[in-house]
Amino acid sequence: MFRDVDTHLGRLDALVNNAGVIGWEGRVADVAAGDLAQLWATNVTSYFLCAREAVRRMSISKGGSGGAIVNVSSLAARTGGKPGRVHYAASKGAIDAFTRGLAREVAGEGIRVNAVAPGLIETGIHASIGKSLPQANGIPLGRSGRADEVAAAIIWLMSDQASYVAGANLEIGGGV
Repeated sequence: MFRDVDTHLGRLDALVNNAGVIGWEGRVADVAAGDLAQLWATNVTSYFLCAREAVRRMSISKGGSGGAIVNVSSLAARTGGKPGRVHYAASKGAIDAFTRGLAREVAGEGIRVNAVAPGLIETGIHASIGKSLPQANGIPLGRSGRADEVAAAIIWLMSDQASYVAGANLEIGGGV
């Protein structure tokens, strides 16, 4: 993927790490190691590998011109997730730690790293495990969010308007 970017698009200025699967619903006591490894590969390992390639290209110490990385986490990382989805919340908690650590690691190389943590957003992730979008009960703004609202926050974090923002995790959850 990154070779294609190099060949067809040229200089890399920004990366949005946006991968996430719920995987299954189930208690920690019943989790299978293989299922957990598969979830971790998508929700965590993929972020590390894409960030590795982006840093190699963006770093001013390696001839790049700097840039921005935005990781998509989840409010579940802060809340621990719903019962039966602790594995998902834990994987997104790893992304929160990764974001803060990588931000400190590469700030001096001209790369800003931040995250967004969406709450209940109208996407297909719930349908992926055979569930409909949950009700917006308990959300102070009284509704679920939209993908374009999350996208706007990501675009802002990548922009020059956020040039002094690094290591932040912007929660987009309607006040939860």
